Amino acid sequence: MAAVPAAAGSGVGRGRRAAATVAAWGGWGGRPRPGNILLQLRQGQLTGRGLVRAVQFTETFLTERDKQSKWSGIPQLLLKLYATSHLHSDFTECQNILKEISPLLSMEAMAFVTEERKLTQETTYPNTYIFDLFGGVDLLVEILMRPTISIRGQKLKISDEMSKDCLSILYNTCVCTEGVTKRLAEKNDFVIFLFTLMTSKKTFLQTATLIEDILGVKKEMIRLDEVPNLSSLVSNFDQQQLANFCRILAVTISEMDTGNDDKHTLLAKNAQQKKSLSLGPSAAEINQAALLSIPGFVERLCKLATRKVSESTGTASFLQELEEWYTWLDNALVLDALMRVANEESEHNQASIVLPPPGASEENGLPHTSPRTQLPQSMKIMHEIMYKLEVLYVLCVLLMGRQRNQVHRMIAEFKLIPGLNNLFDKLIWRKHSASALVLHGHNQNCDCSPDITLKIQFLRLLQSFSDHHENKYLLLNNQELNELSAISLKANIPEVEAVLNTDRSLVCDGKRGLLTRLLQVMKKEPAESSFRFWQARAVESFLRGTTSYADQMFLLKRGLLEHILYCIVDSECKSRDVLQSYFDLLGELMKFNVDAFKRFNKYINTDAKFQVFLKQINSSLVDSNMLVRCVTLSLDRFENQVDMKVAEVLSECRLLAYISQVPTQMSFLFRLINIIHVQTLTQENVSCLNTSLVILMLARRKERLPLYLRLLQRMEHSKKYPGFLLNNFHNLLRFWQQHYLHKDKDSTCLENSSCISFSYWKETVSILLNPDRQSPSALVSYIEEPYMDIDRDFTEE
Repeated sequence: MAAVPAAAGSGVGRGRRAAATVAAWGGWGGRPRPGNILLQLRQGQLTGRGLVRAVQFTETFLTERDKQSKWSGIPQLLLKLYATSHLHSDFTECQNILKEISPLLSMEAMAFVTEERKLTQETTYPNTYIFDLFGGVDLLVEILMRPTISIRGQKLKISDEMSKDCLSILYNTCVCTEGVTKRLAEKNDFVIFLFTLMTSKKTFLQTATLIEDILGVKKEMIRLDEVPNLSSLVSNFDQQQLANFCRILAVTISEMDTGNDDKHTLLAKNAQQKKSLSLGPSAAEINQAALLSIPGFVERLCKLATRKVSESTGTASFLQELEEWYTWLDNALVLDALMRVANEESEHNQASIVLPPPGASEENGLPHTSPRTQLPQSMKIMHEIMYKLEVLYVLCVLLMGRQRNQVHRMIAEFKLIPGLNNLFDKLIWRKHSASALVLHGHNQNCDCSPDITLKIQFLRLLQSFSDHHENKYLLLNNQELNELSAISLKANIPEVEAVLNTDRSLVCDGKRGLLTRLLQVMKKEPAESSFRFWQARAVESFLRGTTSYADQMFLLKRGLLEHILYCIVDSECKSRDVLQSYFDLLGELMKFNVDAFKRFNKYINTDAKFQVFLKQINSSLVDSNMLVRCVTLSLDRFENQVDMKVAEVLSECRLLAYISQVPTQMSFLFRLINIIHVQTLTQENVSCLNTSLVILMLARRKERLPLYLRLLQRMEHSKKYPGFLLNNFHNLLRFWQQHYLHKDKDSTCLENSSCISFSYWKETVSILLNPDRQSPSALVSYIEEPYMDIDRDFTEE
């Protein structure tokens, strides 16, 4: 075998390598069995023993074998790469070899991604697979990490151009060859090292894309506080780099999802929370804190999110990025879509973009462009949209994290909300053009479309921003805040303190605030639109918390109630998600509000309409129970008020009359308890348990709790299953105590939304769980001894 220098960093000397080769070949006198070479390499890759790299073969043998197997000369090129990449090499020849390897893999990867599979079908062993099998991936990792090695006190250096080639080849191999990305993800020191390559603009895009893919499959989340000089790295990013970096941050600051539906149960979440308390903050929480400690980080994100298209990157630098996309596979589909838009617009506007072939650039690094080159407006817009959706996602996650109040304060200070309001019509909710950009293989209405994704991310941000926070009033402008004050004055009620405390210099400007703009597009949304769910959630979050009459009237005056009822009744909405969001919003809008019930009765003015409404409610109580709870609470309050207006509504409103009937309440109560069990409780359906408790708490106030329990017992017997419902309810209430007595936020939400003190909630549950069978308000008093099953252990194993 020809003498080949040992690969640097491999830890395998010439003698050890020779021994491994002898073991694999069965002795010096033989040669590898041709049919088994790839199999042996694969086994070596898995075990780390035997044949693992091209350097274990002679060039003559590889050339001979290549004639039969059509390996495109890749093993021979790797053999040369080993020989020219040792520690004392100047890497000149090494870079030339990389230039030969790169197109062999990039063409194959492009075909793989664009589903033009002819190449991979015709070749038994694709180039990327052969490259990896003969040790190419491990060798490139070693080459890239040479700067971490010091010789005589001096660290080795490799050029940005060479790093760029290595990164490109690695990414293409990850795209086409299964398992490569996961193997790279296991090299934690390499993943951390990759972040340091983002300091150079020349390698930034390639590095960021590779990191994003690696982190997407990494089992354990990386900790950003382990990245050397993170604060300096991020602070030195320009706005374009920071926006791209947000794609990586999206993976590092979001809690990892196990993908198992069982893990979404409250039992599992509670168990996980107990475990987390003993382990300390999660990696995602640590990463969020690390980012928030970087000076100016949130401010720069707010500027990116609110930057107008005219303020974005100029034509020349944008073309530079497009040229990088052209040579960088990850964005090939995006470029394909962008270029389609450019071609369409150039036909009409004589605007054109001239992209040079890869590598053809001026000395200053900018691509060759004509002085007359114009960037089509739609490309500028899409460029900005794709940046903004990543930035909004990061801000949204930070808003939901442990430092929520700190993030809220900064977002308000840096005027994110008025900035988004100014972009609403022209960018966020702009009308689709005939040439609206969509990704390869998708359509305009697909949720993967950048336009659609931006809208959903925007609505999620509004929901997180408004939810139980007084900063929600920044969604209004000065005139709208004055309107809230006027509503309170006219109703002779105290003005909302949060409205009085709102800093008027931070609110929306213009004729309409962001909330009003959202209502306008919500009312125009087509019946089948996927946005309806998110729009309703965003508006509902504005109403959550302590009920505000002024907030309700502000929305009622803009026709929101009529719009919701139209969607539920007249359009007979079929989407369960949309129905749930509309019922939740309707409940918050009507709760304790006499005017809302009058408007309801005016719209639902026939028995036919009312029956359609009831049909929608009864079709799924998991979706409608929050409305049932709000109407039940409102009825209780109205019955205790002495007011002509209230008396009129009580006598005329079909909905209040329907809920006031004991058989109706018992029917709801029975079904609410029956559709949930401790093992299946989630954040979505636990509201059914709390609604059933509200019905029983109000019965207790009227000293009718024993009556309701007795009726539940009779209903059990009528179903021929004595004890099954009350045993289940007993277990649910035991879990309720475990879940709510240790979670301040949940208990506060229950108290604020129901206007029933949490102490009364706790007392009622304790009374129901009383073990004394002589107590008329204890569940056990209504479960016959033979059917008693109340001590079951429901803790998650």
